Amino acid sequence: MNSPVTLRVAQYATSTSIGRLPREVVERAKQVILDEMACAHFGRRSLAGELAVRYVTTLGGPAEARILGTRLRVPAVHAALANGAAGHGDEVDGAHVVGGHPGATLVHAAVAMVQRQRSSGAELVNAVVLGYDIGVRLIAACGSKFGLKNRLRLHADFLHAIGAAVAASRLLGLDAERHCHAMALATFQSNGLEALYQEKRHISKSLCNGQYAGAGVSAALMSAAGLEGNDDIIGAPYGLLDAWGIEGGQEILLAGLGDDFAIMRGNFKFLNAGYPIHAAVEAAMTLARQRGLHADAIESVRIGLPTNAARVVDNREMHNICAQDMVSAALVRDGLGLRESPFPAILSDPAYARLRLRVELRGHPDLDRDQPEGRGAIVTIDTVAGTSHTLRVDHPRGHSQRGGVSWAELAEKWHEGLPDCDVDRMVVLAQRLEQLDDIRDLADLFGD
Repeated sequence: MNSPVTLRVAQYATSTSIGRLPREVVERAKQVILDEMACAHFGRRSLAGELAVRYVTTLGGPAEARILGTRLRVPAVHAALANGAAGHGDEVDGAHVVGGHPGATLVHAAVAMVQRQRSSGAELVNAVVLGYDIGVRLIAACGSKFGLKNRLRLHADFLHAIGAAVAASRLLGLDAERHCHAMALATFQSNGLEALYQEKRHISKSLCNGQYAGAGVSAALMSAAGLEGNDDIIGAPYGLLDAWGIEGGQEILLAGLGDDFAIMRGNFKFLNAGYPIHAAVEAAMTLARQRGLHADAIESVRIGLPTNAARVVDNREMHNICAQDMVSAALVRDGLGLRESPFPAILSDPAYARLRLRVELRGHPDLDRDQPEGRGAIVTIDTVAGTSHTLRVDHPRGHSQRGGVSWAELAEKWHEGLPDCDVDRMVVLAQRLEQLDDIRDLADLFGD
């Protein structure tokens, strides 16, 4: 008789180590860790990042882990919350082909716990890879991002809390039974309704990733203290797969563990914008630069996205998750920088006001056919002179299916994004992360 599915996940988790990871997986994990830590420092200035710090510093407790972008140290649970919220606060954190923003939850849960335990960089790398494997597979087993959204009205990232609990439990050295309880305890503390996207100021959308990170750390610590939950929370009647899973969900969850590493399908972002917007901006700017088109020469812009993605970024109130706003701003300003948003200043620019009325967004049947959950775009620019130019970008810069990123690209990104930080030193330490005995050597570079 097969073991309960949660136990099988837990037994896999306890067997993992960096020595069993392929070299390319270790390299990708180190890049993801650096990028997500930098995102938290960068996002500390966001409203969600600022409010999260304000909140956690009222709670007290031991100085276990750094709030990135500050000089403050707080309990690991609170650091995970604050850093996860800031990590997604400015929309520059990584995404994933299955959907969602795993790094904002998984990396910050693991980084906080590693500091608490004074674990090594090698243990951090292993924990992050493990967290991705469980969190991403759980989302896939429940129908992926848009399946959870459209079928159940749930925000898929809440399942990363369980991946975070597994990563944190591995760092605590818990046995398989305690891993099972940690997974159950994480479900008590995390959930997310898709209605969170209807907010006006990107606070709850950012804070949820921090809450999921904190829930994962908290669940592991609760389990270590002896608290319990259903020991087959994933496979039990009325459990996770019973409640939210799709047909074959258990097989999806378990398939490829130890061979097919989910972190390899993580994507990096180079714009301060919702991910469905990136390919559209890239396509529009490529056309404008190749054809020498200035904003005043453009009659209209037609943006085609996969319908699922289009619904996320269509005429949103928040500028950096509104495709029409960001494409218009990029064309008027000849591109978008990482650090400085064109909003709200550009709203008073007549060139922007004119062009913004001429940008149309629709779901595109070709993209719905080829990549219904993808992040591609087909952009057509019609000119005042009567010409028309179209470009399709299937995967934006930094996408895993376009080859991911190089260390040089990450360094360039964060030299722009964090000009007051020693980015070169950050990159050097991240590149040899598996050799670090104490992760605080890297975390301290992200202080204020």
